[in-house]
Amino acid sequence: MTDGISIPLALLGGLISFVSPCVLPLVPSYISFVTGISFEELTSEEGSRELKSIILLNSLMFILGFSTVFVVILGSAAQLFGTLFLEYDEIIRKVGGAVIVLLGVHIIGIINIRILQMDKRLHFFRDKPAGFFGSFLVGIGFAAGWTPCIGPILSMIFTVAATSESPYAGTVLFIAYSLGLAIPFMLTSLGINSFLKHFQRLKHHMRMVSLVTGLLLIVTGLLIFFNSFAFISGYFNKFLPALG
Repeated sequence: MTDGISIPLALLGGLISFVSPCVLPLVPSYISFVTGISFEELTSEEGSRELKSIILLNSLMFILGFSTVFVVILGSAAQLFGTLFLEYDEIIRKVGGAVIVLLGVHIIGIINIRILQMDKRLHFFRDKPAGFFGSFLVGIGFAAGWTPCIGPILSMIFTVAATSESPYAGTVLFIAYSLGLAIPFMLTSLGINSFLKHFQRLKHHMRMVSLVTGLLLIVTGLLIFFNSFAFISGYFNKFLPALG
């Protein structure tokens, strides 16, 4: 199941998580907190090479922190879950697909699940621990305390991985998800001024992001419920070589 559509889907999930209403507005604050550089210095047009190195290295450690949680913990848990309940994979697949559809309907706004409206963010650090290891710890804290609008995407990837026949599905899919979240974060940290110029425009499209996220979850949930991933993956595997 990691062939064809699953890996691009996980990568897209990471990108959507980055532009979600609970992450995107906080990105400049995260960058300033992780790097230990004031917002004024970050947005200064006269950034030194040393300053850019600090931003780059701290951002990489932050990314490594949240990737560790997603790949090692969630990826391994999905693999273990799928292995333990292999004989009940049909039930797990249907229940997981139905739950993902429900989460998608909630994000679109058709229904309101109160428990998913609660802010789940965990503020582990009032002051960031010193050094690159501190940035790594903040990345772990970010991943461990994801908000409800990231949780449904992670649930989707977890279900796809847990119901996959591949023993490496959890690791591969959460690596793809982490890349989808890490790449725009890194680009933003290195080009914070460009991000801020476009941010006001992006704010007006938050509702569209929610709609796209909800529709992605609904479609994925239906595919999982009806076990249609194998068919679509087979189609992609035939279509992509033809393009080459």
